[in-house]
Amino acid sequence: MKYLFMLLCIGAAYPSFSQGTDSSGYYLQKGNEANNERRYLVASQLYKKSIQFKADNADAQRGLGNVCMEMKKYPEAILAYNEVAKANPNDTTAVTKLAYLYFWTRKWNEAIAYSKKMQAMKIGKDANYIIGKSYYEQEDFGQAYIYLQTAAKEDPANGEIPYTIGKSFVEMSNYRAAAPFLEKAVLLDSSNGRKIYECALNFAAIPNDKDAVRYYLLAADRGYKTDNDYYENLSISYQALGQMDKCIDLLKKVLEKKPADLELLYSIADIHYKMGKYNEAIDYWDKILYYDKQNAKALYMIGLSYQKKGDKEKGIQLCDQAIKMDPSLQSMKQKKVNIGM
Repeated sequence: MKYLFMLLCIGAAYPSFSQGTDSSGYYLQKGNEANNERRYLVASQLYKKSIQFKADNADAQRGLGNVCMEMKKYPEAILAYNEVAKANPNDTTAVTKLAYLYFWTRKWNEAIAYSKKMQAMKIGKDANYIIGKSYYEQEDFGQAYIYLQTAAKEDPANGEIPYTIGKSFVEMSNYRAAAPFLEKAVLLDSSNGRKIYECALNFAAIPNDKDAVRYYLLAADRGYKTDNDYYENLSISYQALGQMDKCIDLLKKVLEKKPADLELLYSIADIHYKMGKYNEAIDYWDKILYYDKQNAKALYMIGLSYQKKGDKEKGIQLCDQAIKMDPSLQSMKQKKVNIGM
């Protein structure tokens, strides 16, 4: 409330001047004082007052741009600094601030243009990063890589740079090329569970399930949410590594929350079957039939399980029954005969 009261009093408290330039300078001075005292809202009103008296007061426009940035009023800050740039296209403050402002507001072409101008004027920093990241957001991954590689040399401690390079390779489905960059990003910032999880997914896609499991577990340790997708992805890597018991334990956790998920039930049944645990496999395929009595493939696999257990007569009957329901399963039977059961 006190700021509101002060704003209402601005017009009455400050004397008016006959000459616009003097009035503009007066309000500029008062705006600078308020800015230095971090009274940004008051300062913004004073700068605007200064600009009313003298529209081309570049110092007032700079001051307004600065306090608007502090208040995160980025569109207003852009307008102010653009006025400065109109008066002087090579104003170093305006060029630098506009590069960041356009970057923060996701105006990628403008961010690239002003960052390249920073480079031409040899001012500021982060220009290569801003350009590279902007190209990445525009899905121009080739240009992104060029500028981000340079940015990485300039700021080797910035984990966002190798992360963005890694994501560029992921977007191009080049998971092996992405891996060292995503690992570097995790090394530079091991607190971000989401990025660690993305690193795990990338290793699983290579596939390199040993490292995938390591990063999945680290992601959970760093606070990444262990939801159904997390458990299913981790289970896939455990299965690839032959650690079936761990795989099944995870899938059962998911099944508790998704008891009617037929694909999940089939996966658990299939893993038990491959492990030679035919009774357990039959139990899970039976659950599929509980939800879908016309699921011929589940019935066929139950038949195979009985044959594996030694009850060939019952198993063959069930397989034949499944084939009647779905003739395409005949090919599975023929395949089993060819390779031997």
